[in-house]
Amino acid sequence: MRAVWTGSVTFGLVNVPVKAYGATEDHDLSFHQVHDKDGGRIRYERRCEVCGEKVEYKHIDKAFEEDGDTVVLTDEDFDSLPEANNDEIEVVQFVPADQIDPLMLEKSYYLAPEGKTPKSYLLLRQTLLDSELIAVVRFALRQKTRLGVLRVVNKVIVLQGLMWADEVRELDFDDEFKGTKSRAKIGEKELKLSKQLVESYASDFTPEEFEDDYQAELRKLIDAKFEQGETLDTEATFGSDGSEDGSGSEDDDNVVDLMSALKASLDKRSSGGGKSGSGKKGKSA
Repeated sequence: MRAVWTGSVTFGLVNVPVKAYGATEDHDLSFHQVHDKDGGRIRYERRCEVCGEKVEYKHIDKAFEEDGDTVVLTDEDFDSLPEANNDEIEVVQFVPADQIDPLMLEKSYYLAPEGKTPKSYLLLRQTLLDSELIAVVRFALRQKTRLGVLRVVNKVIVLQGLMWADEVRELDFDDEFKGTKSRAKIGEKELKLSKQLVESYASDFTPEEFEDDYQAELRKLIDAKFEQGETLDTEATFGSDGSEDGSGSEDDDNVVDLMSALKASLDKRSSGGGKSGSGKKGKSA
């Protein structure tokens, strides 16, 4: 796997160097659009509406429109924001897991130890396990300030993104249920049978037993077309696409004095110098 982010978890004054890897992947088959007449590939061009020129991606900026006026933001504008290049995952709270609404959960990342020694990583992992709490964190990824949680899965610390509170819609279905309360009543026999049905389905969750039947059948259909010779010359029809795979250099991180950092962190919290766990959401274009 290739790391998608390199930085550190800040736990008080303890610094935990880590690399983040995507914990999930999409297995859906990928398709191109083609002309039904001759099988030619359909391509979309980025063309300027003012000069009519075809524009390369590197020359495209982002714009925001409001009340008929538009402002343009360049890459330099985004880089100037305080959180744009933040490479820290800051622990702000430890909370019981049942206080995190599953509706708020987003993409997950495996965090692997980085640097010469994993001692600080092992410390944070064991702390999470012993406390039976999960850590609420703030971090920045792809020019967005995010909220997340840290928990331990199979001896690995997992970072899972959270939606901001105002991104979860208020539940308001009163109109949909108007007039139904008087007409719809649940009888005791119906409820008893429903519970029995639930019990007949009850078991331990084993995700390995389930698979995407649609994708499996789709793969069979595609293989059958290959076998029957219903194919096109890919390069002649679609053209060839090049891709670049760049990798950044990695620097060793300094090893922290854990005991000193822990004691200093506790002293800072007890003296009232610790940060509050309430973070405000920043806007992103």
